[in-house]
Amino acid sequence: MIRGITKRWMLNTLSVIFTIIVLIVVSLILIVTYVFQNSVETQLNAACNELSLVFSGYTSDSYNDFTSAARDYVENFDQKEKMGVMVINPAGRVVITSTGFVPSESEKMPDFEDAKKRKDGYAFWSGKLSSGEPAMSETRVITNENDAIVGAIRYIVSMEPINSRILLADSAIILIGVIMLTLVVISGLLFIRSIVKPIRRLSETAAQIAQGDFSASEKIEHKYDDEIGDLCKAVSNMAKDLQTTEQMKNDFISRVSHELRTPLTAIKGWAETMQLSERGTLDRRTFDRGMSVIIKESARLTGIVEELLDFGRIQSGRMVLINEKMDILAEFDETIYMLKERASEAGVHLLYDEDDSIYPPIYGDRNRLRQVFINVLDNAIKYTPKGGVVAAQVIYSKDEPDVIKIVVTDSGCGIAPEDLPRVKEKFYKANQKVGGSGIGLAVADEIMNLHHGSLNIESGVGVGTTVTLTFPIYKEGQEKQMPENQNIKL
Repeated sequence: MIRGITKRWMLNTLSVIFTIIVLIVVSLILIVTYVFQNSVETQLNAACNELSLVFSGYTSDSYNDFTSAARDYVENFDQKEKMGVMVINPAGRVVITSTGFVPSESEKMPDFEDAKKRKDGYAFWSGKLSSGEPAMSETRVITNENDAIVGAIRYIVSMEPINSRILLADSAIILIGVIMLTLVVISGLLFIRSIVKPIRRLSETAAQIAQGDFSASEKIEHKYDDEIGDLCKAVSNMAKDLQTTEQMKNDFISRVSHELRTPLTAIKGWAETMQLSERGTLDRRTFDRGMSVIIKESARLTGIVEELLDFGRIQSGRMVLINEKMDILAEFDETIYMLKERASEAGVHLLYDEDDSIYPPIYGDRNRLRQVFINVLDNAIKYTPKGGVVAAQVIYSKDEPDVIKIVVTDSGCGIAPEDLPRVKEKFYKANQKVGGSGIGLAVADEIMNLHHGSLNIESGVGVGTTVTLTFPIYKEGQEKQMPENQNIKL
């Protein structure tokens, strides 16, 4: 059953081509028929025109003189092989023929009757003789100086040979038309097949990919260097990207599960220890240590859950920002103070010189921006070995009066060149040895984009990493363009 692109091609393109070919064939048949018939008419007209020379100045009233002159003309007629010549008396009876055979008196000669009525004395006829043979004739009457008809000369040509030639030519034209149409159909079907077949394979492969079989993309053939080839490459690349994303998602789930299990295990262990201990037998030091671990791991759990919630908002395409005019320097100072103890416990030197300068305000969500600061500083501390240095500074210069920059530099392990372009992608985690879910930096980057800022990373393996946060300064009337409590689509 013909369907799809092939059906549309046959209904649209092929039908138009078929109509054009039929019109061309019909037109050629009509032209060939006209040319052959016109050639016969031309020969008849040329023969009749000779009579104006043969019988010019004819003045005799005698029928016998006319018959004698006509007989000489017929005997000396040099086109007897092409056409027949008849001499007709005024009564309409054939008296002399070039073949020597006089036609039956019942044979009608309408061109003779018409020639007698016409002023120019000419008449043309085309039709069938009484025998059924197709013929074409032309008659010219001969008059004397008194305009009296003394006789007529009729030229007649059998159309059977001509019609045979016309039929042969028409058959050749029709055959050529059929061959052309056949070639068009065959070439069209081959071309359509070259499109439909790979598309069907791509459709089957896409269905397999949709069911999770990403290895099906390896079966895609890249035969054509055209749009079909581009489509094959696109589907193949899509499958590879989906496979990579699926693997990253699985790794992400595994990491998150591990990140959740570790604090939960610690909380559960210390809770069971405190519960199973006899009342009053647990010393204060052990109790305080257990409560400290529970509080610390609970805070860690809260951070992971908040990170997952933010990630869910990113995935759903919506996040709420509570924007206000704020002092970014004060917020960053507070974040540094919060993480000093964390850096000290990790054996990392956190360097930051508090600036007494007054910087212009920015417009944004202080809680979300603090989340960005914590994420960037925490990553710098986490990836810097013991004894390493993390340096932070706030920059506002006259060279760039419209922005404020926060630069955080560490002396950690750095990021490989192949991983650097992807570290801000969802699910992606360059260093699997260090804990973390791998979505914090993606969330931080989205938050910066919402504030019309940017998060840029420069790094080198074994050299360290530099993260630059760029914020546009507050401009009058900005709160009208970005109202508070606005739902901003990511």
